[in-house]
Amino acid sequence: MFDNSNLKWDATYDVVVLGFGGAGASAARFAADNGAKVLITDSAPEGHEGGNTRYAGQVISTGANLDDLRKYYQDLAFPLSYDKDLMETYIQGLYRIPDYLENYLGVKPFIMRDHPESPVSKALHFMAHEYPEFRGQATHDLVAMHEGVADSALWKNLRQQVLDRADKIDVLYSTPAEHLIQSPTTKAIVGVQIKRDGKDLNVRAKNGVVMATGGFENNPQMVETYLGETSLNPIGSLYNKGIGVKMASEVGAKLYNMDNYEAYGIFHGLTPKPAKGQRSQFLPFDWPAFHQGSLIVVGDDGTRYFDENEIHRHGHINNHGNWRILLAPRHPYVVFDQKKYDELTSDKNAPYPEFMDSVVKADDIESLAEVMNVDVAKLTGTIKDFNHFADVQRDYAYNRDPETLTAFDNGPYYALAMVQGLLNTQGGPVHTSKAEVVDGDDVVIPHLYAIGELGSLMGRQYNGGSNLAENLIFGKIAGENAAKAKDEIKVDEPKLDAESSASVHESGLGSDVVDEHYETKDNQYIGKSTAGMGNEIVVRVTADSKDDIQNIEVLKQSESDDYGLKAVKELPKEIVAKNSVNVDTVSGASASSKAIKEAVANALNQVK
Repeated sequence: MFDNSNLKWDATYDVVVLGFGGAGASAARFAADNGAKVLITDSAPEGHEGGNTRYAGQVISTGANLDDLRKYYQDLAFPLSYDKDLMETYIQGLYRIPDYLENYLGVKPFIMRDHPESPVSKALHFMAHEYPEFRGQATHDLVAMHEGVADSALWKNLRQQVLDRADKIDVLYSTPAEHLIQSPTTKAIVGVQIKRDGKDLNVRAKNGVVMATGGFENNPQMVETYLGETSLNPIGSLYNKGIGVKMASEVGAKLYNMDNYEAYGIFHGLTPKPAKGQRSQFLPFDWPAFHQGSLIVVGDDGTRYFDENEIHRHGHINNHGNWRILLAPRHPYVVFDQKKYDELTSDKNAPYPEFMDSVVKADDIESLAEVMNVDVAKLTGTIKDFNHFADVQRDYAYNRDPETLTAFDNGPYYALAMVQGLLNTQGGPVHTSKAEVVDGDDVVIPHLYAIGELGSLMGRQYNGGSNLAENLIFGKIAGENAAKAKDEIKVDEPKLDAESSASVHESGLGSDVVDEHYETKDNQYIGKSTAGMGNEIVVRVTADSKDDIQNIEVLKQSESDDYGLKAVKELPKEIVAKNSVNVDTVSGASASSKAIKEAVANALNQVK
């Protein structure tokens, strides 16, 4: 329990929002629109805030028929129990998502049912109806900010909504929350302790604290405790470490959904195993060639454990009539032969160009088993059985489509190490339809709200886009409710030094969001772009004319440390060398490459 005796306040706000992701950004924006002075804090450094919303596919669930939506989400939740009022609030919000995007985010939404011939709509048709067996699925749909996915478009809009309200919202990066501050007499949440530059600061919240800190994907201890897994690898933000679960527990909040998570990737959530500490690749589309032919997936003992051709459902697989997330092997592998290797390496539909770089070749099964650290007899038997299934055109183990079965040749063999990708956890404090957190007796803890993936209402099954919709719907609800003026909470037991707090508009902590000025000399021009996966990219271009580019300096960028950073380093040199922005995109970094070229072009347009 956090010791709040002899507490002094370092600042006072109407509302404090913990977490600057999609849910937190929405809450802060609507709290500000309802007259509140707001502080947002996030543990990530600038350019890496955004939580999982930044890394998500940017598609949002909706539906054209309210009754269908009710039936579909009831079936998705089954057999778990759920709060009827909470679910109905969510369903009503789903129905209005297109209007939400237009009215509050200022975009004409791309509704996939209205564009059936679009390549995006066709590619994501399976996700629009992820459970076609369930009632009401026919009118369930997906909406995006434009005809595109996996480009942070929704996140960038939500972030800009916050920046546009800089007079009302202070933002602090690299400032994690540590403890909620609770009145010992009323049990109301009256503030929060945060850590800034190594110093603990106590921030008073007059009207409410909104927890939007995401899940616990990057907390191995929590993953092991609540999910029972030891080998899951995060796909989204690397800053979701479960602090919201810890803080909620300290103030007596009731928890739920703690063993519920979503996976993503090829097959049922597998992605090529990355270097330690790196995010797994987000793979928005499946790769047809990787699901058929002389190719299998094996677990830790060298045996198959699912139908490799089954439709992707965020890691869920039918287990004797129930859709459940698979138990995650510690070292799964994809295994294939020479003819499949030749096909895959020449297939232009690979999820990203470097997908096959980690493939290991073995001349025979014995060598392959050694590479994979599996029993050679079991691996030999697995391949022998699969070859028999291919010969008789019937998979007696997992009933894979006969048309996808092709027998293995007698070596060489290839193996690609995989890992179960952890998209997000769903567990956290229970909250009401007003986003109010409740305690173990289902009594509301005053002034405390939780939204997003921290205590999501998503049940046993999950349809893509549902969490992003939840962020928007309950972000708005939490922001509006937190902004409402509350009865003054007496904080005199123990003595909380409210007298040290000045008026709310005079005692803020300032903001990391500031206007930036970049110096230029003769023939130098500043160019900017927000087309990347990070925040703004700023370049300084030295050019005597548009056809004479002498130098490009990247003054600001926050692209990812893998492919994005490669584009940041390489593209400026190539543009200077070719004296043109018409250079090839860096493999695996299309968004970052686009942003660099756009920023340089922006600077060159200023050349007289």
